[in-house]
Amino acid sequence: MTRLKGRVTLATVAGSAGVSVATVSKVLNGRSDVSPATRARVQEVLERHGYVGRRPEPVQRDTVELFYQGVVNAYSVEVIQGVVEAGQAAGVDVVLSSHPRHPPTANAAASGRAAPWIRHLVGSGRRAVIGITSELSDADLAALSRARLPLVVIDPANTPEPGVTSVGSTNFAGGMAATQHLLSLGHRRIAYVGGKPTSGCNQARMSGYRSAMESVGAAVPPEYIWLSDFLYDDGLAGGTKLLDLRDRPTAIFAGSDEVALGILEAARARGLRVPEDLSLVGFDDTEVARLASPPLTTVRQPLREMGAVALRTALQLAAGEPVASHHVELATSLIIRGSAAPHGLSSIAAS
Repeated sequence: MTRLKGRVTLATVAGSAGVSVATVSKVLNGRSDVSPATRARVQEVLERHGYVGRRPEPVQRDTVELFYQGVVNAYSVEVIQGVVEAGQAAGVDVVLSSHPRHPPTANAAASGRAAPWIRHLVGSGRRAVIGITSELSDADLAALSRARLPLVVIDPANTPEPGVTSVGSTNFAGGMAATQHLLSLGHRRIAYVGGKPTSGCNQARMSGYRSAMESVGAAVPPEYIWLSDFLYDDGLAGGTKLLDLRDRPTAIFAGSDEVALGILEAARARGLRVPEDLSLVGFDDTEVARLASPPLTTVRQPLREMGAVALRTALQLAAGEPVASHHVELATSLIIRGSAAPHGLSSIAAS
């Protein structure tokens, strides 16, 4: 038999196979009420003539919006991976987007209208919304509530509102563990380089640092605190400032691994060795901590699990199910590598 010319339709396939159009349709749809011999004959004709039917209607899947403000970095990649993997396991699609930083106009807030991005979420049929280190206005929160779109925030940029569900880690305990480790190595001039003063996770990490310092009577001069953001350039700027002090710190607790990398570069530029001349502890335990030179001692956040918990919590809220807590904190742990050493190591080595 020769290949049929022109566009191949159900009718032409049926005529070539010597069966009815209904029988061809049954074969295409996997129906069981077709004899094996007839099914084989129809399939042979379909394959030989390259039949392409109409595109089937797409299967509708639940979709969750995941938005992130700022630069995508090592921290956010880990969290995003956790959300996506949990979405795959739950059979849910995750759409990644960036939320505009500018607040809604006064007229929009006064009229009670949802911001354009929230109207888009509603029109797109999103089940829930997850934000990473996001800062939402009261108008945004009110609009999401009116739209009945559940919101879960991971490491909120500000202290979360009582009614906002959030997922984070034990930042206070992590900050205390990092500082206590440096104290146990004999350091007393310990500085902190962290994120924005308004950031809830930064406040908790810095409070843990201060608590550990106070517990041993170690002073925290104002110039030993540098707050900007959790990125490399912020660590470079903070490290430069601290390491140019007359009484420079012998150890620094960095509020993120990327900040620690910036401090490493500031130390290198001044001919200071880590950990011989400066001990350093980071926070997050992202891939960059393991690739740093020396490998970075850091506080591990279970970032992927934080993303997974946020996804599962968002789906619970979307289904109208109760959640055990509106603020979940997962445990941190100190990971010791090679960037912190006993105080005085440099002078000991020199002798």
